[in-house]
Amino acid sequence: MAAANAVELSSADRVLFPEDGITKGDLFGYYRQVAPVIVPHLKDRPFTMKRYPHGIYGEVFFQKQAPKHIPNWIPTRQFRTHPREGGSRLVDFALVNSSEAVLFMVQNNCIDMNAWYSRVDKPHRPDFVLFDLDPPDDGFGLAIEVAHLIRELLDELGLPGYVKTSGADGIHVLAPITRRSTFDQTYHFAERASRLLEQRHPGKVTTEWLKKKREGVLVDHRQNGWGRTIASVYSVRPKPGAPVSTPLRWEELTGDVRPRDFTMDVALRRVREQGDLFAPALEDPRPLVPAQRALDALYD
Repeated sequence: MAAANAVELSSADRVLFPEDGITKGDLFGYYRQVAPVIVPHLKDRPFTMKRYPHGIYGEVFFQKQAPKHIPNWIPTRQFRTHPREGGSRLVDFALVNSSEAVLFMVQNNCIDMNAWYSRVDKPHRPDFVLFDLDPPDDGFGLAIEVAHLIRELLDELGLPGYVKTSGADGIHVLAPITRRSTFDQTYHFAERASRLLEQRHPGKVTTEWLKKKREGVLVDHRQNGWGRTIASVYSVRPKPGAPVSTPLRWEELTGDVRPRDFTMDVALRRVREQGDLFAPALEDPRPLVPAQRALDALYD
């Protein structure tokens, strides 16, 4: 295991969030403290570096290939990817399996921590179904209502759901599943569930991809796919105020909640007081097939 001082921070005074004066050093300090609870959610998941060398308003670039200067104590795993422009290539993905690896990513200008839904030993078997809620402008209150509708449906189907703010403008609801289902199956389940909610709650829930045609909150089932990434729980997001993707108890998700409520200080305080509220998402998976059967029955 790397020593605690293995990652040397440079440019600590560089301001990443101009409105707030939050620096790279501040970000490094946050991740150093939150590392014990974020690492279990990143462990053994191929990691994509989303790098902000000039702050949240500067140029950002995605890097799947582990950099040449990655230390030998950060493991990598190779997978074949299929870029949008066509063809395929082999990529060595970093695995963020330690606190030091988290800090290495911050030192290399990552603000949020983006990893796959699956782990390297079963890369084609996701750990969860994701419901990604994208509200209309000034519609976060409606997104809260829709998140509770998703929870009610999941309860109806026998799947527990866990909720977190995305840290950006939306909400993530994760339903942890046993690692026997494929990404095609999770996509199908999320699509069927989202379209059922759209039928039950027209004007509140939509699956319409084109923003100009939407009415209500987009429940985006399309995010369930091999190689997709999600900003991990406890990730700082590149938005003013440096909001954190924060897990909540369902009873905390009330109409007055807003993503910017959850700053780095608030997230750390919540961890100190309540522990990792998202730990059950790792510890209590359920089989997807019975839930899919129950969902299909609702269409009959």
